[in-house]
Amino acid sequence: MGGSLSSCCVSSSPKLRRKNHSRLEPYLPESDLSREDTVCSNLQHISDRENLDELNLTSNPSDHPRDNTLFLSKSHNDVSVSVVPVRTVRDKRKSLYINNNGTTRRKYSSCSTIFLDDNTVSRPHLKYTVKCLCLAIYYHIKNRDPDGAMRLEIFDEKLHPLTKHEVPMDYDKQDPEQKQIYRFVRTLFSAAQLTAECAIVTLVYLERLLTYAEIDICPGNWKRIVLGAILLASKVWDDQAVWNVDYCQILKDITVEDMNELERHFLELLQFNINVPSSVYAKYYFDLRSLSETNNLSYPLEPLSRDKAQKLEAIARLCDDKYREARRAARKRSASVDNLCGIKWVPAILS
Repeated sequence: MGGSLSSCCVSSSPKLRRKNHSRLEPYLPESDLSREDTVCSNLQHISDRENLDELNLTSNPSDHPRDNTLFLSKSHNDVSVSVVPVRTVRDKRKSLYINNNGTTRRKYSSCSTIFLDDNTVSRPHLKYTVKCLCLAIYYHIKNRDPDGAMRLEIFDEKLHPLTKHEVPMDYDKQDPEQKQIYRFVRTLFSAAQLTAECAIVTLVYLERLLTYAEIDICPGNWKRIVLGAILLASKVWDDQAVWNVDYCQILKDITVEDMNELERHFLELLQFNINVPSSVYAKYYFDLRSLSETNNLSYPLEPLSRDKAQKLEAIARLCDDKYREARRAARKRSASVDNLCGIKWVPAILS
């Protein structure tokens, strides 16, 4: 019965199913196990026992936190970007400060004044996160495969136009500018009142689509791909999701049936994998920050106020207390284990 139960559990996950059971070594009698050379020859290395299907899954950056993101790799391959000089510690501490008369002058972080950006992994800055998202989409389009990848009709703007205006003949030839991408994405985020976290999840879904479906984002399909990623990210991330009919009020020339079909195809191409682990989310957040620094898209810096400093001090004190409690609990567990190991058993004397 145990064997039948294990076979049922394995068959439920075809990607994790071990297809070749003959790789396991047969049972050896006790007489043969006494020889060291026989044991060493029959002992299988751990790398030979790993599932090949599991190893193949680690090549997708939108699923695993250790793989490099696609947009950051493509931004490094852009030869048109000028070389950014290495920033020293002194350069990182300085920021622009605007006086009352409108002039700008340099300010430096010192013991009395500290400049911080209001942007964290738990609360990203909305405007600059959307700008970084558009910059990542721009590099995806600009540094796409020159040979041309597979294209799907559901994302073709010629077959499924977003407006009633006639699509130009060279709609799939001219790369959009970064301002054009930002204008399109900003309109959706502003009208639907989406959050900055939704922008990060949108980029995860976009790169997952390009990897799973083996397609490339190009001038002829980037709008519908981005629209599908934003539509899905808003429903998965936000508690009060935006309905498809609400997007039809933003893009007034598109129908609800078209939005439903776009969402359905997007989910099927993602193989219904809409889970975004926290480690993957953090990786995309910090890679977007790296992209902004490389392209001189700095987050706004503000001086550290007294209230914010007190909040940071309270959070640090709370974390310090939790760390001390964890260390005390670990010491108690180690002490109890040491006492348990120190017990000596003595034979009882029966009178």
